[in-house]
Amino acid sequence: MRLGVRLFLAFFLIVGLAAFFVMRVFVNEVKPGVRQAMESTLVDTANLLAVMAADDLKAGRIADGEFAAKVSEAAGRDLRARIWSFPKRHIEYRVTVTDARGIVVYDSQRRDVGRDNSRWNDVYLTLRGEYGARSSPESPDDPERTVMHVAAPIRDGNRLIGVLTVAQPNHTIDPFITASQRSIMRRGAWLIGLSALIGVLITWWLVRGINRLNRYAQAVAAGEPVPPPKPRRDEIGDLGRALEAMRRKLEGKAYVEQYVQSLTHEMKSPLAAIRGAAELLQEPLPEPERQRFARNIQTQEQRLTETIDKLLALAEVEQHGWLQKRQTLAVDDLLEAVREAGEMRASGVVLQVRAAPGLRLSGDPFLLRQALSNLLDNAIAFSPPGAEVVLAADGVDDRLELSVRDRGPGIPDYALERIFERFYSLARPGTGLRSSGLGLPFVREVARLHGGDIVLRNRPDGGAEAILTLPAA
Repeated sequence: MRLGVRLFLAFFLIVGLAAFFVMRVFVNEVKPGVRQAMESTLVDTANLLAVMAADDLKAGRIADGEFAAKVSEAAGRDLRARIWSFPKRHIEYRVTVTDARGIVVYDSQRRDVGRDNSRWNDVYLTLRGEYGARSSPESPDDPERTVMHVAAPIRDGNRLIGVLTVAQPNHTIDPFITASQRSIMRRGAWLIGLSALIGVLITWWLVRGINRLNRYAQAVAAGEPVPPPKPRRDEIGDLGRALEAMRRKLEGKAYVEQYVQSLTHEMKSPLAAIRGAAELLQEPLPEPERQRFARNIQTQEQRLTETIDKLLALAEVEQHGWLQKRQTLAVDDLLEAVREAGEMRASGVVLQVRAAPGLRLSGDPFLLRQALSNLLDNAIAFSPPGAEVVLAADGVDDRLELSVRDRGPGIPDYALERIFERFYSLARPGTGLRSSGLGLPFVREVARLHGGDIVLRNRPDGGAEAILTLPAA
């Protein structure tokens, strides 16, 4: 499946599902929302009618007084109303009044006069000074058709003398609920359609830029002279610029210039020291002085050789975008091999290996040994005689942590942010000499090729710790 199709399906699926669930929520909320609005209207109506009925109930003429006549007159009106294209011709309220005992003394439909309603929630709660309402089936044979009843107290001053209940069948608002739900579904369908159109446009816009990068990359791989993609102010534009920068590096100009400048800079100091010592050796000197200058020439020559060798090794690693060779290794065997090779350089430092059993990783054995050897050399160089240097390995989830721990002076705060810079190094304790400053950059490149990372930090109990984190096999 092509990328464009995947992007479109993913976009449409996300937006479509979101729209569908939002519509479902709206549709499900319409019915309770409309019924809550109806209940609020019934509350207002019940309290208004309760005030109007108070005088007739107090006088004992609620069944044939002015209140009953007005309700009957209102019920006979032809409303001729049209609400949301639905006609409304008559009032659908039913009004009942009970006395202080809950006995029905007035019913606008004249059906339940004399019935004891004191156990119904609307009357029962209102008689106790609470808000009374209930929703009951319209008839026992049809529990689906319900009627909303809302009650209000009838008072003579502060004395409760009765309860007025206004009832309205819930099915009278069903057409409005259905119309609202249909409107939401219809507009939701438009929303999903519009989302699909936007998804097509966004996918086309993204795929067009990616296709341009693809054609450019294929032309570069074929060695064809093609201009870089048109600049864009987004991630695709950043990728195009990165490809162009990579192309320039692959052509070698910027890469070679960088290394020539670095090598020239680093060679100046040793060459100046060798030149000065050589000029002095041409003059008559005491034997101790002559040997000192000769040793200085030898030391600077070794420094130059080490710098060139490590710079070439670093260049070889940096030019690879992926591992050229990979095999599965036993971690304890790898650490033991590094320890054995470091014994000759330990100079009184005790080397230990502590690895959890059964750990394995996949990578280039030579590069991993070289990286760990560089870390071990640093630990040895900064450890006092008789100190212990530990090569350790632990598994953390799907990662491996290979660490080299020493008991040296640790890393100064000012050097923590620069320790992985090329040619940056610290003076060794005792001798004051510095290394080429290329070992840690080499380790960082090896970690990158293996999909890992390298961290160098101070230990709380003294010394430094280098942690090489790599994926487990």
